[in-house]
Amino acid sequence: MKLALGTAQFGLNYGVANIDGRTSLSEVARIIHRARQAGMDTLDTAAAYGGSEHVLGEIGVNGWKVVSKVPPMPDGTSDGNQWVHDYVQQSLARLRVARLEGLLLHSATDLLKVQGSGLAKGLQDMQAEGLVGQIGFSIYSPQDLPDLLQVLRPNLIQAPFSVFDQRLAQSGWLDRLTDAGVEIHARSIFLQGLLLMTRARRPAFFDRWNELWRRWETLVDAHGGNALAVCLGFVRAQSGIARIVLGVDNLVHLEQLLATWQEAVSVHGTAELACDDLELVEPFRWKVA
Repeated sequence: MKLALGTAQFGLNYGVANIDGRTSLSEVARIIHRARQAGMDTLDTAAAYGGSEHVLGEIGVNGWKVVSKVPPMPDGTSDGNQWVHDYVQQSLARLRVARLEGLLLHSATDLLKVQGSGLAKGLQDMQAEGLVGQIGFSIYSPQDLPDLLQVLRPNLIQAPFSVFDQRLAQSGWLDRLTDAGVEIHARSIFLQGLLLMTRARRPAFFDRWNELWRRWETLVDAHGGNALAVCLGFVRAQSGIARIVLGVDNLVHLEQLLATWQEAVSVHGTAELACDDLELVEPFRWKVA
């Protein structure tokens, strides 16, 4: 299945639309079981997701393809290779698995630091030792890709992609990467839940883009008023996207996603919704309480 299960909510109070907080261990177990039953086979996690890896390890993830991320490298780190090696050993222990399907750098721009070649060598060594399948990095924007690709040739890249954030496709990088055999995993297709929020619940910070919201609501209305189906249908229509990483807070959310995925139709004609304003499409820039 093209859907992958994101696990940030299992270790953090994650997302602007999250009102329930961190998901309980028992609820995570139910989510994992149901997702597997539905045909999902990929889990996306990271050391930066609080206790997510510990939670997954406690529940048990044998049989899953687990993609994790090396944390951003602290200032003063002298040996990038050792940083990667140490993280992998710790991650495998937390997850209680012998191998990761994928290993990404959470901060891709670490590759552009002095220690970048060491980081790349660490990823390559872990792959050569059989502890990791695919290697690559997670990006916020395609603008750094030319420099990043000079340091590491990835098998896997994770990137934001949504009806508002179409930079990966419009820049031509989606086609170029897939033509080169790089697997692309899309995240933040709901902009951390922002695209699913009603106008009344949307924080006032986002009012500056009211014209864009008007166009979005028009598109949603044209598809039966189901914002979830439009978000899924838009990314589903992108042939270059191998996996869509979706996080859920509870089992009800997962069931809703699965049901909508089955019914979602491809959504096209969204060029007028593409936005290059970083204040909107990069959530770490948001100024919301």
